[in-house]
Amino acid sequence: MKTLQIGMAGLDTSHAVAFARLLHDSTNEYHVSGGRITVAFPGGSPDFPLSIDRVEKFTEDLRDAHGVEMVDSLAAMRGKCDAVMLETVDGRVHAEQFREVAEWGVPVFIDKPLAVSVSDAREIAGIAAEKNVRVTSASAIRFAEAFTKALCEGGDEPIQGADVFGPMAFVEGCPGYFWYGIHSVEMLFGAMGSGCRGVLVASEESHDLILGRWADGRLGAVRGNRAGNNRFGGTVHRQTGSQAFDVSTGKKPYYASLLARVIPFLAGEGEVVSLPEMVEVISFLDAANRSRESQTWETL
Repeated sequence: MKTLQIGMAGLDTSHAVAFARLLHDSTNEYHVSGGRITVAFPGGSPDFPLSIDRVEKFTEDLRDAHGVEMVDSLAAMRGKCDAVMLETVDGRVHAEQFREVAEWGVPVFIDKPLAVSVSDAREIAGIAAEKNVRVTSASAIRFAEAFTKALCEGGDEPIQGADVFGPMAFVEGCPGYFWYGIHSVEMLFGAMGSGCRGVLVASEESHDLILGRWADGRLGAVRGNRAGNNRFGGTVHRQTGSQAFDVSTGKKPYYASLLARVIPFLAGEGEVVSLPEMVEVISFLDAANRSRESQTWETL
C-alpha cells in the first residue's frame, strides 16, 4: 500500500502526538504502516483553554521530533497531502473545517466528536454526500482490544443489550456529554449498533446514568463517573450469557487499533463507522443533554 501523506489540522490534543509516534516509528511494537504526517496546521480555539493552551507544546513535538512541516492556515495544506486528519479538540469548528477541506477531494478522518450539535453533524454528512468525499469519525475506545474481544466472544449470537461505563467530565466550551461522554457512547453503539429512538438520563453530582431505548426494544446504558474512576469498561449481554470487559486490560494501545482502521479507510479501503451511525451518535448525545435537563425521555 502506498504511504499516504497526511495533513493534520488541530495540534491541540495529545492524539496528534500519539498518532505521529505510531505512524512514524517503525520500531514501535504497535507501529501502523501506510501513512505519514507530512504537514500540519496547528490551529487552536482562543476561547477554549483546553485547546489554545496546548497548541504550542504539541506543535513543537510534531515539528521537532517528527519533522512535520507547519503551515499557518488550513488552506495552506491544500495540495500537500493525500488525506486529512481533523484533530481539532474543539468540536464546534469541525463543520466549518470540513466544509473547507471537502473542496479538496481527499478522504478525511474527523477525531471525536464528529460535531457538538445535530445540525453540524447533518451538515457534515450532507457535504460529504454532495462532494462525494469519504469521511469517517470515531473514538479510539470503540476499537479497544478488550472491548472488541468481548464483542467477538459470543460469535454470531445477537447482542440483546449492553451496559458500559467511563469517566464523564464536563468542561466549559463543550456542551455536556460531548466532551467525555462521547467515548462511552461510542462503545455502546459499537455493541448495539444504530437504531436508538429515545434517551433518558438520571443525573447526580458525581454520576450520571444514560439509558437508551432501541427501536427493536433493546436497552443500552451508559454510567458516567465524575468521582475519580477513569477506567472504561462494561458488559455485553446475550441470551446465553454476558461478557464483561475492562478496556485497561488490553495490551494493544487503542490509538493503534483505531489507526489500523483509519489508515486503510483513508487509502480507499473498508469502513470505520458508517456516516448514518456517526450522525446518530451525535443525536444520542444531544438527546442525553436535553434529558439531563428535562429528566424525561427525549427522542433522537
